[in-house]
Amino acid sequence: MEIREKVRLAPYTTLQVGGEARYFATATSEPEVLEALCWARERSLGVFILGGGSNLLVSDAGFGGLVLRIAIGGVERREMGGARIFSAGAGVEWDALVAQAIGEQCAGIECLSGIPGSVGGTPVQNVGAYGQDVSESIARVAAIDAERMEPVEFQAVECGFSYRHSRFNTTDRGRYVITRVDYALRPGGAPKIAYADLKRHFSPESMSGESVPSLAKVREAVLAIRRSKGMVLDENDPESRSAGSFFKNPVVSRAEYERIAAAAGQVPHYDADEGKVKLAAAWLIEQSGMTKGFAVGRAAISTKHTLALVNRGDASADDIARLMRHVQDRVRKRFGVELQPEPVMLGF
Repeated sequence: MEIREKVRLAPYTTLQVGGEARYFATATSEPEVLEALCWARERSLGVFILGGGSNLLVSDAGFGGLVLRIAIGGVERREMGGARIFSAGAGVEWDALVAQAIGEQCAGIECLSGIPGSVGGTPVQNVGAYGQDVSESIARVAAIDAERMEPVEFQAVECGFSYRHSRFNTTDRGRYVITRVDYALRPGGAPKIAYADLKRHFSPESMSGESVPSLAKVREAVLAIRRSKGMVLDENDPESRSAGSFFKNPVVSRAEYERIAAAAGQVPHYDADEGKVKLAAAWLIEQSGMTKGFAVGRAAISTKHTLALVNRGDASADDIARLMRHVQDRVRKRFGVELQPEPVMLGF
């Protein structure tokens, strides 16, 4: 395994901004992950694990340790208890796995079509979209414990999944390097049509007598909806030069929701766990007076989707960060709600 020096990180991210890694390596197997971790430990270097770079904002200063890119490939399949287990290496492209599962008529991740990045990142943030989260299908996560320098496994119940959270980005942040994820999918299962955009797309009027759309049609619909919002990577679409949805939908108490609704009228919301309420971050941003296309330097709010911050070309990480803070300030002043960014902020 080659350890390189002074490697620009911008090309490894979908935002295409950021400085250099002091050291950079690519691991294609668990032994190589261990080799890189040991190398960094011997030199007292910090380690950052890089996947597809789709949920990452790297500072202009870069990272002074080792950036370890995980490129473990391979997808294995087996039958278990009526489910088909797709066991995918952490470096497998996520959307390629979704397409493979749908090609085999297996339900469980169809609404997650078009999400950029790799398999290893999905359990970390409990990736979700259009009413579906990976926690609904993950059966097992294999990883390397960077403290004990040994392989470990977690069953789904041990991962601590919640909205955009898991043990891997909260209590055990930075401890485990995910190497493989098993997804238990349903052969011949029906697609999940729970999100408003999908319900509208598959209204009775549009179904032409069909009772349930196929998995393939749901994938096509999700891709079309995401593409209309600039949420599908396309080198010909500058609006897709982003990290996807930049802000999480905030989860507030019922009393907090009622306070906001009393002042602002009808507020788009969804029921969340433990009696709390999830608010629509895009609506909060728009109601705070932030318009699509608003720019700071070469960074801007997408003209297609308020939640996306885009690199208009030659933006700096500082441009993105200043725009992020401006949006947060406007929402805080208008509603008293703190928007949290979805991307990992490296080197800030």
